[in-house]
This record gives sequence, C-alpha cells and structure tokens, in this order.
Amino acid sequence: MPKGEGKLIAQNRKARYEYSILDTVEAGIVLNGTEIKSIRAGRINLKDGYAGIRNGEMYLYNVHIAPFEKGNQFNHDPLRTRKLLMKKKQIDKFTGEVKQGGVTIVPLKVYIKNGYAKVLIGLAKGKKQYDKRESIKRKDQKRQVERALKDYR
Repeated sequence: MPKGEGKLIAQNRKARYEYSILDTVEAGIVLNGTEIKSIRAGRINLKDGYAGIRNGEMYLYNVHIAPFEKGNQFNHDPLRTRKLLMKKKQIDKFTGEVKQGGVTIVPLKVYIKNGYAKVLIGLAKGKKQYDKRESIKRKDQKRQVERALKDYR
C-alpha cells in the first residue's frame, strides 16, 4: 500500500498470481449511499474486477459490493460500474499502455484511508503457465527458508 497506509478491507490475491504487475496507482472510488457501509463491513469482492477507460475517465467494472442489510430501498446494484477518481496524467499514462496491447488494468486492494475508500489499481500483463509455476516455486523456497530460520533460532 502507498504511504499513509489505511485499513485494508479486501485484496485481490489471484491478480498477483495471474498477472505480472508493472505499475500501481491509488485511486478514489465514487460510491452511492450505502456502498461505503458495505465496504467498511468488508463485504466487497475484487476477484473478477477490472478497470477500463471510457471517454477519458477510468471506471471499475465487475466489482461486487454486497447490498447493505439495513439499506432497504436505498440499496444499490451490487455489480454497477463505478467511476475512479484519478489525475488526468495518470489516466493518460494508463491509456497509452493499454492501447499498445497485452496489458490490462486490475484492482489489487481496497482500503480505507482518512475516512475515504481507496482502490490500488495495477497495470498488469498476463503470465504464461511456466511463469506461474516459477512464482509457486519461489514462494515455496521462501517459505522453506523462513521455516529453517525459525527452527535455527
């Protein structure tokens, strides 16, 4: 998470397995009424989410925010498209990268920072199967080293 870390709400762990993350940016999310209450309760799922650029603005698609239990008629559509708040330069940079091809924009984390919901989005390039196996091997080796150091002490 960037400087001034907030309270981590949700994390897309599968994204780091499926993709190589080239660059990350923190963005605010435009939310409706009860959505922030659901997020604070941890009822958000980033698993199938992605971000896209439309009319020079960044949007978050397919991120599920569960309806708030006590929200009755004021509840929202769980899978609605949500606008991301970013600087124009950042959006232009991501637009250029995506237009070149081979990359996509995925949400990595959602957290609360200074009372506001923030999402960490990453510019991602898909991994091949052998890259995924290499990642698993590295993670296992790291775990074995940690275990050996723990036993050594």
